[in-house]
Amino acid sequence: MARTPGQAARRDPDWEGVRLHVVSGKGGTGKTTVAAALALALAAQGRRTLLIEVEGRQGIAELFGIAALPYEERRIASVTPAQLGLPPAQDGSAAGGEVHALAIDTEQALLEYLDMFYKLGRAGKALQKVGFVDFATTIAPGVRDVLLTGKACEAARRKGPDGRRRYDAVVMDAPPTGRITRFLNVNSEVAGLARIGPIHSQAQAVMRVLKSPETAVHLVTLLEEMPVQETVDGIAELHESGLPVGGVLVNMVRPPVLDAAAVAAVDGDHREEVALALGEAGLGGRSRKPETVRAAVEPLLDPLLEQAREHAERVELERARRADLQQLKLPTYELPLLGEGVDLGGLYRLAGELKRQGAA
Repeated sequence: MARTPGQAARRDPDWEGVRLHVVSGKGGTGKTTVAAALALALAAQGRRTLLIEVEGRQGIAELFGIAALPYEERRIASVTPAQLGLPPAQDGSAAGGEVHALAIDTEQALLEYLDMFYKLGRAGKALQKVGFVDFATTIAPGVRDVLLTGKACEAARRKGPDGRRRYDAVVMDAPPTGRITRFLNVNSEVAGLARIGPIHSQAQAVMRVLKSPETAVHLVTLLEEMPVQETVDGIAELHESGLPVGGVLVNMVRPPVLDAAAVAAVDGDHREEVALALGEAGLGGRSRKPETVRAAVEPLLDPLLEQAREHAERVELERARRADLQQLKLPTYELPLLGEGVDLGGLYRLAGELKRQGAA
C-alpha cells in the first residue's frame, strides 16, 4: 500500500532490523537525493548512519553543500525529530542523531584491500603509479564491485571497542536499476576470476550480508512509464537472484490540482461555465455588462481549458502507473515534488516524509 505525502501520524518503521539500505533507481529519478533523505530519517532520535557513494560523482557533497568528500568517513549532518517536523520519540527523547558520509574511491579501496590481504605496503603505491589499479578494475569489473559492496557490508557489520555496532544503519547510493542486480551479485561476477583465495572469500562474505535479513534493496521511481517499467523489471531481476527486495520510493509526486469529478468532466464543453466563473471572480473588471465581461475573459478560456485537459491526462497516466506499482505488492512511499528544488531544507523535509510514512 502506498504511503502518501503529508500523512499526519508517524508510522512504525517498516524496516526494523535492516542495517544496510541499498538505494537504486533509473537515472533522473532523484536516487541520490532519496538516499540522502533516507540516511537523515534513519539518523533521527539519536542514531548514527553512514551514507555511502560508489559512483564517484560527489553527489552527496553537492546535496549537503560541502567540499568534495575524501576517501574517509566523516560527519556531514546532525538531525533531530524537530528538524524533520516530528514529535519526540515515545520515550520523550528529542536526542539528535548524526549522518556520516563516505565517497568510496575504487583505487584507494583496491590498494587497501591488497595491503590487507597481501601486505604489499610500499609495493601497492608502486602499482598505483604504473596504472595497475585501473588495469585490474577494467579487465575484471567484478573485482571493483566486490570492493565497493564489501566496503558497505564491512561498515554495516563493524563494531566499536564497546562491542556495539559503529553505525545503526548504512545507506548505499548504488548504481542505477539497470545495473543493480549485476552490481550486487558479486559471486557470479568473480566466479570466473577466482574460485579460491581472498577475492573469492571476500565475495562469499559480501553475499552473506547482501542476502541476509539485514539488507534491503529499495528502488526509486517516478510516476512515468519508463521509470515504472524499469522498476518492475529490476524487482523481478532482484527476486530471481535471491536478493532482498525492499520498498518502492516514488519521488517528485505532484499534488492533483483537480478533484476526481473535475478530471472526469474535463472532456465536456465547459466554455460557458468557465467564462461565467471567471466573470464572477472579477476578471472582467468593474463592469457588470455581460458583453464587457465576456470580452475580458475570452482570451483566457482556451489556455485554461487546455491546461485542464493536460492536467487530467497526467492524473490518469499517474493513476495507471500507481496501479502498476501496486501489483508489486511492496511497501511504497511517495515523496512530493519540491518546486523550489532540493536544498538542505528540502532534504530534511523529504526525510520527515519518509519517517512519517514508515520508511525509516
